[in-house]
Amino acid sequence: MKNTFFSCFFILFLVGFVTAQDLKSPNGNLTMKFHLDQNGTPVYTLNFKQKAVIQESKMGFVIKSDILLNSGFQVAETKFQSENSTWKPVLGEQKEIQNQYNELKVDLVQEKSKRKMSIYFRLFNDGLGFRYEFPVQDNLRHFIIQEETTEFNLTGDHKLFWIPGDYDTNEYSYSTSKISEMQSLVYDATHVPLAAQTTIKNLAAQTPLMLKTNEGIYINIHEAALKNFPAMCLNVNDKTYSLSSHLVPDAVGNKGYIQTGSFTPWRTIVVSDDARNILSSKMILNLNEPCAFDDVSWIKPVKYIGVWWEYFTGGGSTWAYSDNQDVVIGKTDFSKLKPNNTHGANTKHVKEYIDFASLNGFDAVLVEGWNEGWEDNTAFKKEHIYSFTKAYPDFNVKELSDYATKKNVKIIMHHETTSSVSEYERQLKDALTFMVDNNYNAVKTGYVGPIIPRGEHHDGQQMVNHYTYVAKEAAKHKIMVDSHEAVRPTGLHRTYPNWFAQESARGTEFESMEGIHPDHTTILPFTRLMGGPMDYTPGIFQGDLSVYGEKKNKLSTTLVKQLALYVTMYSPLQMAADLPENYIKFNDAFQFIKDVALDWDETYILEAEPGDYITIARKTKGKQEWFVGAITDENSRTALIDFSFLPAGKNFTATIYEDGKTADYKTNPQSYNIRKVTVNSKTKLKQKLASSGGAAISIK
Repeated sequence: MKNTFFSCFFILFLVGFVTAQDLKSPNGNLTMKFHLDQNGTPVYTLNFKQKAVIQESKMGFVIKSDILLNSGFQVAETKFQSENSTWKPVLGEQKEIQNQYNELKVDLVQEKSKRKMSIYFRLFNDGLGFRYEFPVQDNLRHFIIQEETTEFNLTGDHKLFWIPGDYDTNEYSYSTSKISEMQSLVYDATHVPLAAQTTIKNLAAQTPLMLKTNEGIYINIHEAALKNFPAMCLNVNDKTYSLSSHLVPDAVGNKGYIQTGSFTPWRTIVVSDDARNILSSKMILNLNEPCAFDDVSWIKPVKYIGVWWEYFTGGGSTWAYSDNQDVVIGKTDFSKLKPNNTHGANTKHVKEYIDFASLNGFDAVLVEGWNEGWEDNTAFKKEHIYSFTKAYPDFNVKELSDYATKKNVKIIMHHETTSSVSEYERQLKDALTFMVDNNYNAVKTGYVGPIIPRGEHHDGQQMVNHYTYVAKEAAKHKIMVDSHEAVRPTGLHRTYPNWFAQESARGTEFESMEGIHPDHTTILPFTRLMGGPMDYTPGIFQGDLSVYGEKKNKLSTTLVKQLALYVTMYSPLQMAADLPENYIKFNDAFQFIKDVALDWDETYILEAEPGDYITIARKTKGKQEWFVGAITDENSRTALIDFSFLPAGKNFTATIYEDGKTADYKTNPQSYNIRKVTVNSKTKLKQKLASSGGAAISIK
């Protein structure tokens, strides 16, 4: 690994007012200024190419009870240093990442109380990260955060791509509006059926929050390295166009339990005048700690199918083995219950999926509903819901494990907790041992519904610690984790690369429920995916669910857009989510899903505009092959695909999967065409995309 480290230190000992400290990005485009105002309050500003991005914004905390850790400070010391190094992710969008920044550390002390706090600012070419440190000190050891008072004061009534502030879910549809329009939209945005909701009473938004100014500057606000701290939402003042931190509370209203000698997560502001640079930013990853594991040889990308979508189609398949609503885990003898004959996770059916996976080169099969406990519809009121080591009578663990091994396929374990977190932690070590004993190396965890312990929230400090605990315990057993309904990611897959995917947003399953807007997948890479890979579960070819039964839902995309999502929605865990019979029916289009890579040497953002369109090209890790994905919102458009990323002087064959001439996501979503063309580094292709359509290209 190349590792060049430069540092220089400027130490100032001051006892009163301090002149502003300037910090410039390595390329000089970004400038951060820091000072204390007349009340001793820390204040920062951020400019991009000499234009204000964040106006004077205050910083700090209020700790319980009403103790101000945001004023009365003096600067004790400042220190500058720089770094320029590279590192290699275990799995990622590129094989090597540059970590280049200039840093300012400001040590603060309150004159009267002598309490200390430090602030670290790191300015990269693509944005600013800052975090607080609570140093070990004589008169402050343990304390409770009442609120964080960090501000992000904007310069105008920017366009926002937002979901409502909520302590328990990120599964809302995105709204696009000016800041001043949010209040008129928030009622409809929040009044949707979700398994767990605790919306913030004042006007607020979740992070990552994407903004665009009238001058064409793109701003993304989020956080990095969220550990032992509650997640940050953003209060929105729609009159002054200012944002401020809003930490998720616990069951009694406290925002965090802190011991000195610790750090907060980084607050992140990614900035550019080119939307493509927002998608290519690796700042959030760079603000996380390096990989915590010595051996990462067992961490691999996974392409999978599963006993999953059939539960959502309305075709009659169920998670539960019986219809008995009075089961008691550990006491009920499930072999004596009357089966409902609709249970999807049975041995015969799972073998069919294993056969299909083996035949088509897939790595794994996810099986939901294999374990005891899915019958009880009072689950949110019940702590001991599932067993994570006992299978239903019609699911033969050993037989299926042996069968999958012979077929060179893994089975992905499913641990739906229904948010009974305390019970899951009690069973976790036994569950992980059970997985190892039966040759499972990946688990999908789920946290549907209100949290138990009751009153806690999905995004609070206790749950943040839980998700990290599961990832670390799983790593001890060489198990990879895909968490659903968890707190949105903050780049921790750098530190814990076995935590290789999350849901934490509105995914494909909602196509069968309340629906997904056509612009949703053109927004997610600018919002949710800024923190890490998403298990979005694309690949639905039969988008008209009325063919299965009573459901009238229709997919929000063309078939080809579903193919393109495998490139535009980065994840080292990708599911071919549809039923096998639909892939057999459209076998020529299915070939792209079988071919597309999951781990990359390079990524090229060719076109991008949040809410409108995205075109991305990626080079397969270690191979001379490339894949391109282009998607659009409800508006048809012509994508301009520039192949200059290809090696010069060589011709390549490109297989283009494109929307048919009459394709439209509402009226003719399954219309597509496949053609081959010769391309080289000088080729520029004008590619028509249908309404909510796309293009997917394989280059060899």
